Amino acid sequence: MSTLTRISGSFSHPDDAATTKTDVSALQNAEGDPHLVVLEPEDNPQNISLFRRWLAVLIISSASLCVTLIALQAAFTEQGSAQTFHVSHEVTILGISLYVSGLGIGPLLVGPLSEVYGRNVVYRVSYALFFILTFPVVFAPNIAVFLVFRFITGFCGSTFLSVAGGSVSDMFPNSSIANPMAVYTISPFIGPVVGPLISGFINQYLYWEWTYRVQLCWIFAELLILVIFIPETYAPVILKKKAKRLRESTGDPKFYAPLDRRENTLVSAVLISCYKPFQLLLFDRMALLLDSWNALVLGILYLAFQAYPIIFEDNHGFDMQTTGLAFAGIGLGMILAISTQPLWNRGVAFSLMLYVRETAKYNGDPPPEMRLIMGQVGAILVPVGLFWLAFTTYPQVHWIAPIIASVPFGSGIYFVFTSTFTYLVTAYRPIAASAMASNSALRSAFAAAFPLFAGAMYDRLGTVGATALLAGLATIMAPLPFIFYRIGARLRKNSRFAAH
Repeated sequence: MSTLTRISGSFSHPDDAATTKTDVSALQNAEGDPHLVVLEPEDNPQNISLFRRWLAVLIISSASLCVTLIALQAAFTEQGSAQTFHVSHEVTILGISLYVSGLGIGPLLVGPLSEVYGRNVVYRVSYALFFILTFPVVFAPNIAVFLVFRFITGFCGSTFLSVAGGSVSDMFPNSSIANPMAVYTISPFIGPVVGPLISGFINQYLYWEWTYRVQLCWIFAELLILVIFIPETYAPVILKKKAKRLRESTGDPKFYAPLDRRENTLVSAVLISCYKPFQLLLFDRMALLLDSWNALVLGILYLAFQAYPIIFEDNHGFDMQTTGLAFAGIGLGMILAISTQPLWNRGVAFSLMLYVRETAKYNGDPPPEMRLIMGQVGAILVPVGLFWLAFTTYPQVHWIAPIIASVPFGSGIYFVFTSTFTYLVTAYRPIAASAMASNSALRSAFAAAFPLFAGAMYDRLGTVGATALLAGLATIMAPLPFIFYRIGARLRKNSRFAAH
């Protein structure tokens, strides 16, 4: 064991990945157990080549894109599936709502599983099930089978909305994680935009079932590259496998990894994963309000996929494929927003807002509230885009106007979620997984519910009134990042969940 090297738990800098060989014996003496297996530099996922790490990020992000894209491709299959299964349009909307419900519930289970069995096993098993269980969706004999397996496939695909973020943080130190995390963060939100665009073209010329057949091909391709190119990145599981190899190669059964001596059982971990997020929502007002803000924004985004056909097909005479193209404005806004990420990383974009000065004041480690500056920009852009969209939905207004209006809406979505996600994991660092799970559960609940009343709301209020109502709700929530930027530190100090 004299050659084993201890890895720093924080991974603050690449050079901190390992101590020198002269420090090893001291560390082992400090541990007091020569059979405890520790990580060597070549085992450290942060020491994998930059190309392989970025390749893994892009593959994981594309898998996440695939999962969320499938959620709203169903929006353009509703008419065909209603005719095939002889049900009303409202029933077919459940195909979206149940899938999104599965996406929200899944992380409560797969999160603890990944901490016991590792990221790779969970990825491969969940995506294999995702592929296999999509077949009943494609060849469903009735609406009941179709809806049940839409929920189950959403549950299986949820791995990439929870565990995948952990893989990104495993591979990059804090000093360089912003860009890869930004790429991963945008993928679940750009997926719902790309989905209708692709589905619109498919359903314009083919039967609605072909939407899901194309999905099967994509899922299978993703499964192959996941198996081939994604390494295990979760350090405790890497150590557990290493301890097993040492026991087998040396014949000494005393070698062990920290995970081998884990006190909590898998069942207790799942139970904690189920109740802790809701405990956070019930007893922490800041987490509840930020999660509600995120949930409202995502609910509006998902509602848009029922509203756009009304706006563009009824008011402007678009066919199915051109209605799908109308979502390009939201996607363009997201791409423009993520292209500003290097500026945010350097503090250039908000130097006038004292970010640079605050960073220097706290020796390069500013308080979590500084993450909310990006959210302040998003809080303004979302209602501005929605009000602009609302008052350009009149039939006499050129169709390009509402599409242009959706660009700031798309940018605002990116800024809102990136800001809130990074704030939650830093402000609630001791229970970061539960903080993200509570956010995911509430977001998914809103995203599942909003499409169900979209048709009735737009029928009753019209395109202008309904969209302006959504803009008004977004305006009510807009002050939150400004308020918590000011008083967040005080609220964290009084919270039993947050980092002080």
